[in-house]
Order: sequence, then structure tokens, then C-alpha cells
Amino acid sequence: MRFTSYRQNGKLGLAVAVDDAWHGLTEADTAFPGTLQTLIEAGGDALVKAGNSLVYADAVGLDTVTRLPPLSNPEKIVCVGLNYTDHSAESGFKQPDYPTIFGRFNSSLIAHGAPILRPSYSEQLDYEGELAAVVGKGGRDIAEADALDHVIGYSIFNDASIRDYQFKAPQWTPGKNFDDTGAFGPVFVTADELPPGCDGLRLQTRLNGEVVQEASISDMVFSVAQLVSILSAFMTLKPGDVIVTGTPSGVGLARKPPLWMRDGDTVEVEIEKIGILSNPVRDRMAASAVLVA
Repeated sequence: MRFTSYRQNGKLGLAVAVDDAWHGLTEADTAFPGTLQTLIEAGGDALVKAGNSLVYADAVGLDTVTRLPPLSNPEKIVCVGLNYTDHSAESGFKQPDYPTIFGRFNSSLIAHGAPILRPSYSEQLDYEGELAAVVGKGGRDIAEADALDHVIGYSIFNDASIRDYQFKAPQWTPGKNFDDTGAFGPVFVTADELPPGCDGLRLQTRLNGEVVQEASISDMVFSVAQLVSILSAFMTLKPGDVIVTGTPSGVGLARKPPLWMRDGDTVEVEIEKIGILSNPVRDRMAASAVLVA
């Protein structure tokens, strides 16, 4: 099943894909099954039942609603750095034997179509196309062999980074958590519709239509199953947690000269069989001025 989250007339909504259309309900309707996040957190067959019921709801024109990230308030957004050997090399790092792990906060999340905002005090806004895995069944000390049973589905993430702030200190947190830089969506696809761990799927990032990143998910150093197992060794994973699995080579930081995203650009991340996450790029000051006006 394929789901998308949205807001219509101030109410949260959830829609499911039916052939080439979307059918959904908002919380204004008594039959609204809940948000994607609450359904995943409920566990069991709650998500499947919701999808089966939404099939019979009215069609939703996605161009007439406000798109939202698939999950807007996950408890944890765990990101993995240096998970493609070629990206580690271009970044000047020795490939680590253990995943480079950092956190994102949900205050940084934006949806498909929303602008990624560049702060006025940095020009170093970079793109990072990535696969996002969503935990459906929580746990601790999960064996790698069982790990994919804990993943309920997948989406796309653009881990847009403010590079000079990322490297102000040994920890990457500031550069990875600016407001309006964590693009997430546009859809959530249940794991049963995709290859195990999305192995073999192609990831491509485009800036203004030009391909800047391209790789196979199989090229990841640590697979989705390995990441779930490794993370669960030191923390309890919970339903709705998001694991952002790393980016391949081609980032703007590594280019000569560097290729930074600027006001007026459009960045797209496409993952085969999942979809295309597209966002315009805007200067925060200009965007704020438009809102005030």
C-alpha cells in the first residue's frame, strides 16, 4: 500500500493510492482512521485495515491540499552518515567500521513541495538524497536476521545540510537540524511492495534537472537490516521511528568548486518504486518577507 499525509481545511488527512488516484479522509470525518503515525504506533493490522477502508473514501486531489511529511512527529529520527564508500572517500573520511550516527529533530521536517530554506548567515546549503526506513515493530537487541520484520515501510529523505555549521564542532547536530531543511516524503510505501531492505533500488538526486547523485541502495555499507540491529543494541526502537540511511557521492561540498543550493533552485530525490521528493529552494529572509507582506 502507498499512503500520503496531508492537511485540508485545517484538518489532518490520510490518503491511500488506488491505481492512479488517491482516496482519503480527514479528521473532520467520523470514519477517519487516524494519521499514519498513530496507525503505525497502534501496531497489529491497524494500518492494513485503515488502507482497506480508505479505498472506498472519496478521491482527493493532492494539488488542492497541503502535503505533509508522512510522519510529522516521530519520536526518533536517526540519521546515518558515511554509509556509501564513495561518499566517505569524497568527504575525506576513512570508511568507518561502525555506522556514523546522528540525530535529526522533527522541528526540521518539511513535506514534498515545501521550500527548503537557506539561512541568511550561510551559503553552504547542500543536498543529500537518502532512503528512509520506518520502524513498525519496536524492540531491543534485534537480530539482523529478524530486523526487516521490524520495518513497516519506506519513504524518501533529503538531509539538506548547512555545511559550515555541520563542521563548527566535532558533533554534526547544528548543521543537520536547521528548520525547514529535512524534506521527507512524498509518500510512504509499505515494505511488502518493495524488495527486502529496498535492495537493488536506484537512488537519484537532481538539482535543476541535472543528475548530481546516483547509486544503488545495495551500495550501502550497512544495510537496512544491519542498521536496525546495530541501533537496537543501544536503544529501544519504537513504532514510528525513522532511520535515514545515508547518502551516496556527489554532494555539493565535495565538488570543485562547491555546488551549493541557492534561491530559485529545485531539488529532486527519486528512489525507484517509491517516487520523487521535490522541493524548491528559497532564502529564508525572502520567504519571511513574503509571509509578512
